Amino acid sequence: MMTMVFAVDEINCNSTLLPGVRLGYRILDSCDHVHTSLRGALSVVTGKRTEENIEKGVEERMPGCLAGAPVTAVVGLASSTPTGAVAHTLGPFNIPLVSYFATCTCLTDKLSYPSFLRTVPSDLFQIRGLVQLVSHFGWRWVGILGTSDDYSRYGIQAFTQQLKDQGGCLAFHLTIPNSPSPAGLRAMADTLQSSRARVVVAFATEGQLLEFLSEGTLGFSFPGVSIPGLGDFLLKVRPSPTPGSEFINMFWEELFGCKLDFGAGSGSKGSGLTAICTGSEDLRDTKSSYSDVSRVRISYNVYKAVYAIAHALHQLLQCGSTGHRQAQEKCNTSTYFTPRQLLHHLKRVNFTNQFGEKVHFDANGEPVPLYDIINWQKVSSGDIKFQKVGSYDGSAPLSQQLQIDESAIVWIGGQSQVPVSLCSAPCLPGSRQARRPGESPCCFDCLPCAAGEISNQTGSIDCTRCPEFYWSDRDRVKCIAGIEDFLSFYDTMGIILVSFSLLGVVSTTTVTAIFHRFRATPVVKANNSELSFLLLLSLKLCFLCSLLFIGRPSAWSCRFRQAAFGVSFVLCLSCLLVKTIVVLLAFRATVPGSSALMKLFGPSQQRTLILCSTAPQVCLCAGWLSMAPSIPFRNSSYQGLTGMVVLECKEPWPPGFYLVLGYIGLLASLCLLLAFLGRKLPDTFNEAKLITFSMLIFCAVWISFVPAYVSTPGKYTVAVEIFAILASSFGLLLCIFAPKCYIILLRPERNTKKTLRKG
Repeated sequence: MMTMVFAVDEINCNSTLLPGVRLGYRILDSCDHVHTSLRGALSVVTGKRTEENIEKGVEERMPGCLAGAPVTAVVGLASSTPTGAVAHTLGPFNIPLVSYFATCTCLTDKLSYPSFLRTVPSDLFQIRGLVQLVSHFGWRWVGILGTSDDYSRYGIQAFTQQLKDQGGCLAFHLTIPNSPSPAGLRAMADTLQSSRARVVVAFATEGQLLEFLSEGTLGFSFPGVSIPGLGDFLLKVRPSPTPGSEFINMFWEELFGCKLDFGAGSGSKGSGLTAICTGSEDLRDTKSSYSDVSRVRISYNVYKAVYAIAHALHQLLQCGSTGHRQAQEKCNTSTYFTPRQLLHHLKRVNFTNQFGEKVHFDANGEPVPLYDIINWQKVSSGDIKFQKVGSYDGSAPLSQQLQIDESAIVWIGGQSQVPVSLCSAPCLPGSRQARRPGESPCCFDCLPCAAGEISNQTGSIDCTRCPEFYWSDRDRVKCIAGIEDFLSFYDTMGIILVSFSLLGVVSTTTVTAIFHRFRATPVVKANNSELSFLLLLSLKLCFLCSLLFIGRPSAWSCRFRQAAFGVSFVLCLSCLLVKTIVVLLAFRATVPGSSALMKLFGPSQQRTLILCSTAPQVCLCAGWLSMAPSIPFRNSSYQGLTGMVVLECKEPWPPGFYLVLGYIGLLASLCLLLAFLGRKLPDTFNEAKLITFSMLIFCAVWISFVPAYVSTPGKYTVAVEIFAILASSFGLLLCIFAPKCYIILLRPERNTKKTLRKG
């Protein structure tokens, strides 16, 4: 109140602001109550002083007015609820109401409060700052303590919503009633003590929660300044028996603990004070918030409100530019103005005051949202020191709005460590939050990420799936390249298969050498030695082609391995087919009149049949390689199980492989049929029996291969095919050539024509 009086006097003494115009004022006491505030508002509108105002000693200093209304502007009130009532009353009359402390967001509504402005930021910005402050310190589990007024109700509602948007939760919400009962207070105390929340956000005035502010508290305050001359002005105040001095008289009695004796109607009624005040007590000898003007905050808002109205009047009265001497005595005082006109200019006021702050209002009548963040610090004497530890600028970019000096903060109990207020500790990297059913989202359990998923931040809500061809590490905190898996020459299985393949090659080579050494003997010459050598060559190719399936798949190995397998086996089966036919015709020729059959199926015809049997497979493989060759492929379909990336050869045209395999099966079936027909031919060494047995093994292996090939995953698919190649090749080699080698090497006495034909 006294700052407003000081500001009015300062403006009246200013020769550049409103030159030739003097400001006056009326001071009414709202008692922080709606009804009292409305009575005062009505007196402002009507210009009549009610008896109650006269009794309460309303101070009035009103010079001759230029305005066409009793009062052209009102500065006040402090609380949001009375302010809303007064603003709603003054709105239809377009009388500007500039509040210095009413912060409720509800007052932003210009339809309900068209003439309301304020020099204090809306709770909207304070709440945004509070949410940022809570988020800055990592507090996700907080309680709320409020009162039953508009400031608290609207503030808590907005804070709760924004806190949830930032991932925070409310541990509890307590409202202190106007007249709390002892039982109610005990219940609140029990809630505070039993909660895991270590942080409580309070929406109330300082006086309502004074006891809560005695430890380590953080709060948002308005920027403070030191107003030159204000301190001396306040110290010159003296009590007086004149009407309008009741506020000062009451303050004097309370400050000095005495009673003023000015006769009836003066001083505090029923104060119970016995000491008599002289009125000459010195305010300099006292220490109170009244005399401490080192940094005034709320009073500074009052100061700005008065100056904003003065600047609006300056523009309305066409006083010229402020700050120039030639503007003196230039105000237009010849006509009256209305509150509507003043409101119009007040909404557009824009000036920089002596403290370097720009004073203006936005479309909603709001100032620039600036706050100091104050820490209540208890000093050694037991008093509370207000220490600025940060600031908040709602007009700055989001990342620059909140500035905090954590090292300057003293927390509860004098600690420097930031308190932790969480329902559940944040989940460590490698795990995720799992919400507990029926509880707040901030109360959760931590579960490790599944294989193939990671979380590399503390407090992750979900685990992130690793990209294709990548897998989670052991700690589930980062994705690493998936382990490439293929049938390598260095794997145990690869070594075994290579060993058997080379064994087959060596065995075939050995048999070839034996047959070449004893090529003139009857056993070798019995069934066309040329066919035997060609068959051994094809078997050697079968053993060697299995090596193309081992090792890291490459473009050339993928392209040729199936073709080599198909052609080698068809050549082998073609030789067996011809060999079977030769056996059948040879014994058929012993029948009288059938000798011409062997002449019709001589060596040249045998070669032609082998060529004709092999040619379709060669053409099929050539077309397959030219049109849709196999390509190296990184198969990640098994990654979800093992994290392995299987390197394999992809068949763009799968029917090609089954056509190759089908043709091999056709020749094998034909060989088996013919050999089966000749199994009972009369001969000591009946090769048809050996071919029949070898074909049975061959067909059994490849019939078992198909389901095993389809159902086996990863590199084992290749191993199954190699096994089938080696098993069938060894079956042919052993069944057909082992008995002959046995006779050649171990029973040479049976290696004669007579023995072979003895039946």
